[in-house]
This record gives sequence, C-alpha cells and structure tokens, in this order.
Amino acid sequence: MPGGLVALLDDVAALAKLAAASLDDVAGAAGRAGAKAAGVVIDDTAVTPRYVVGLPPDRELPIIWKIAVGSLRNKLLFILPAALALSAFAPWAITPLLMIGGAYLCFEAAEKIFEALSGVHHAEEVAAIDDPAELEARQVSGAVRTDFILSAEIMAIALADLPDLSFGLRAAALVAVAFAITAGVYGAVALIVKMDDIGLHLSRRPLSAVRTIGRGLVAAMPVLLQALSHLGVAAMVWVGGGILLHGLEEFGMGAIPQAVHHFAEAAAHASPVAQGLVEWLVGALAAGVVGLIVGGVIVGVLHLVPRKKTPSSEAHG
Repeated sequence: MPGGLVALLDDVAALAKLAAASLDDVAGAAGRAGAKAAGVVIDDTAVTPRYVVGLPPDRELPIIWKIAVGSLRNKLLFILPAALALSAFAPWAITPLLMIGGAYLCFEAAEKIFEALSGVHHAEEVAAIDDPAELEARQVSGAVRTDFILSAEIMAIALADLPDLSFGLRAAALVAVAFAITAGVYGAVALIVKMDDIGLHLSRRPLSAVRTIGRGLVAAMPVLLQALSHLGVAAMVWVGGGILLHGLEEFGMGAIPQAVHHFAEAAAHASPVAQGLVEWLVGALAAGVVGLIVGGVIVGVLHLVPRKKTPSSEAHG
C-alpha cells in the first residue's frame, strides 16, 4: 500500500511537471507569436480611435468595450477555429483568404480618401448621423468588420510561428494571443481617447506643473485623435498592401515584392544613419502605394462605374 501511494504521488508529480512545461510552452509560444504580429497590432491600435472621433465623450468607453468584445468574438469564435481547421486540412487556402482581406482593407482606406477628397459620402451614412444610436451601431459594426481583417492577419502570423506544437498547444497559444492582444490594443485605445479627461483632472490639481501638463493634454488630444484617425487610414493601406505583396510572393509572383525589397535595401544602404528604420519606412511606403492602387481600382469599379450608369435612375427619382 505505501509503495502504491508513493507511485501514485510520483505520477501526480510527473503530471504536474508536464502541465507546468505545457504552460511554459504555451506562454513562450504565445509571446513569440505575439511579437511577430506586433506591426499589425500597432496598426490595429491606430485604426480603432477613428471610430469614436466626433461621438459623445460619455459613449467613448462603452463603444470601445463593444468593439473589444466584437474583436475577441472574431478571434475566438471565427478566426481561431477557421485558422486551425485550414492549417490542418487546407493550408493552401490561408494565403488567398488573407489576400482577400488585404484587398478589403485597401478598398476601405481608398474609399475614405476618395470621400475626403470629393466630399461625396454614402447616403446611408449621412442619414445615420441623424440618429445617435444608429450612428454608434454603424461605427461599432465598421470597427469590428475592420478588426476582423486585422485580427485574421494577427492570428495567421501567430499560427505561422507555431508549427512544431501539438494541436492542443497551438490552440491554447492562439487563445492566449487573442486575449493578450485584444486587452493590449483596446486598453491602449481607451487610454488614448480618454486622455483629455485625464488632462482635465490634472488641470484641477493644486501643483502648477501638474496643471500645466493637464492643460497641455486637453489642448493636444483633439489634434492627436484627428491625427490617429488619418494614421488609421494610412495603416489600413500599408497593412493591406503588405498582405497582398506577401501573398504574391507566396504564389511565386515575386517580381513586385522583390522589387520593393531591393528598393528598400538600396535606400537603406544610401542612408548614413538609421539604415534599418529607412529600409522599414521605404518598404512600408511601397506597400502603401500598392494598397492605394489596388484600393483605388476597387473603389472605381464599385462606385465610379455604377454612378456613370445611373442617369436614368436619377431621372426616375
């Protein structure tokens, strides 16, 4: 009996060590995968604040919460099962699906730029502004839809860094990535959009230096939020173009991606300082140009061409 108890305790200890090692594997894999996706995470953080610009301040945090919940739902209920299933049964389909998502990002960004330059907006969007609840629902829906593409890219990058783990450990690592990245992105977004309230609070403190900082935050936040709104559009173009370039390379059509890579390398070698930064900036700019071209073509097909064919509908109206 004592010998059996000792053996049982040994088994329990072995299982505990195995569980601890598995947790370490999950944590380490999640950390590595999350680091690989850092660029897209930054883009996600830049994109989201533009969806709360111009909305009532008391609705900012609730809207961000709704978007965060939608983002986590995207990752856990749709993207994670699909990514695991595709990686197991149809790995060839991952790249085309990501390219479709990248093209959508390019289209959405190009459409925003077209509307800003032309002053033409969708009638349904203009009508929605009259109803705050409908406007909020539209903003949340648009943010969650855009987040789906960015989240899919994040999870795909993370999955690509987990090839040697078992199915269960890969799933656990991706769940950890989903929670950590969602909390990080939307925690940062909440802090950004409420920075003016923090500044207002500081401006009422007794110390003059603290009051000065607070007033500076209050004055700077509208400019920062507007800048982030523009940065979010630029980020969608950059990420979408980058996804398309990577997809072309995966399919053996590497002429354009290689030209971008060589151009970025040449620019870096020509720079006397910060060569790594220069190479990244030039590569990102080139990806953005590709994204603008693709997005512009889609906008033209979906919006400009139909408008040329609808004079009769205008007469009918």
